Amino acid sequence: MVDFNSVLSEARQLSAKDQLRLIDALWDLVPPDADIPLHEDWAAELERRVAEIEAGDAATVPWTTIRKEALARIGHGNIG
Repeated sequence: MVDFNSVLSEARQLSAKDQLRLIDALWDLVPPDADIPLHEDWAAELERRVAEIEAGDAATVPWTTIRKEALARIGHGNIG
């Protein structure tokens, strides 16, 4: 029988690269409508940021700019 502890024990034996691949694969299994609780620190930070945006006190950056800069940082130039 497969249970959480046996899977975790097996996962600990994987290389770091394979552990990250497993995390990614497991995350993809979570249904999009799953109620995933946020850590209280994250929830408070998100609420603070949303309040800043709604009050007009936060500068926002368009997604296209963020994407372009992120791709440049990882060496993918101006893809897409």
